[in-house]
Amino acid sequence: MLIRNGMEERAARHYRREAECDVAALEALTTRETQLADYPLAAAVEKNVLIYDCARLEAMLGKAEERRLVMAEWVEALSAGPGVVVLKGAERDHAMIDRASDLFRAMIAEQNRTGSGGGDHFAKPGANDRVWNALEKHCLADPENFARYYGNPYLDLISEAWLGPNYQMTAQLNVVNPGGEAQAPHRDYHLGFASAAAIERYPLHVHLLSPALTLQGAIAHVDAPMETGPTLLLPFSQLWPEGYLGMGREDVRAHFAAHHVQLPLEKGDMLFFSPALLHAAGANRSLDVKRMVNLFQVSSAFGRAMETVDRARMVMALYPALLTGRTEGWLTPAQSAAALAAAAEGYSFPTNLDRDPPVGGMAPRSQASLVGEALEAGYTVEALGASLDRQAEKKLS
Repeated sequence: MLIRNGMEERAARHYRREAECDVAALEALTTRETQLADYPLAAAVEKNVLIYDCARLEAMLGKAEERRLVMAEWVEALSAGPGVVVLKGAERDHAMIDRASDLFRAMIAEQNRTGSGGGDHFAKPGANDRVWNALEKHCLADPENFARYYGNPYLDLISEAWLGPNYQMTAQLNVVNPGGEAQAPHRDYHLGFASAAAIERYPLHVHLLSPALTLQGAIAHVDAPMETGPTLLLPFSQLWPEGYLGMGREDVRAHFAAHHVQLPLEKGDMLFFSPALLHAAGANRSLDVKRMVNLFQVSSAFGRAMETVDRARMVMALYPALLTGRTEGWLTPAQSAAALAAAAEGYSFPTNLDRDPPVGGMAPRSQASLVGEALEAGYTVEALGASLDRQAEKKLS
């Protein structure tokens, strides 16, 4: 019995359940205060958020050792500190931003005209305007403006600071229109896009790894005073190990509602935070300001397998064996699922969210899910092939 209890304690250390989250630990963590003295390059602390004046940092960018000092301070701020920084005046070329805004407005108008927009993760239809894959669409629409926009040294510096070199940039434009409601507090990609039931299947060390794989950021395309609903933030919440599991709990949402902070942004300001920080877009209570921000979702270069594998080809070869094995009884359902996991793509991303929107949650159907459904339904090989082709087509940019 003692052995059994020890094994259960070990399991509880490595696999957490939503119902067992220690919300008191979150409350203790988020009562900390950010000390400006700990961050000598910061210009100020406002509502526990570190504010950096980019004009004061500019002279440091051309010197490798001084760049390293800036990057180290930002890593500390995002990991062990409040988890969020504001880069004031990160982009001073407002005419260039305005040109990019015009491009995005034209894209939104075309989406609305054709009904081709892919919707939004959180908001009900019509509350937001979203341009998925704004990165590629921007580049193709105006390469010169793209070069000026993404040639920003502060965007590059903080991306490298958190993720190292060879990071992968993506962007999704978001416009919260007057009357748009606030989001529920959440964490972000990767584990932040999964349900609590799915997250429980991942060991705690993966919960701790997920925030190191991405960086969340945004640039304000318009001035965003408080009434426009700038991002709600809960400083230090990225330190809570159970945050992915607990983000949907009602007591966590109540704590967030009572203790979150907001800061107004000006055009050209950038906001960056750990993807593990509890946050939410705010409600736009203005009468006429469409709060336009471009959301940067930057990924580590390491989020890739070592070998190139044609999984669709493998699945088409394997499927008849899975059907036969289940019919004749030489494969149990568990064995069939394990073989499928080895062959098929089990992750929904990357994809084209215009054509392949989330299904019943935050993520589209994966290739493995599609094949599993085909097995249950008894699809023919030809029917499965057609389904895989349609899914692959949806994922293309």
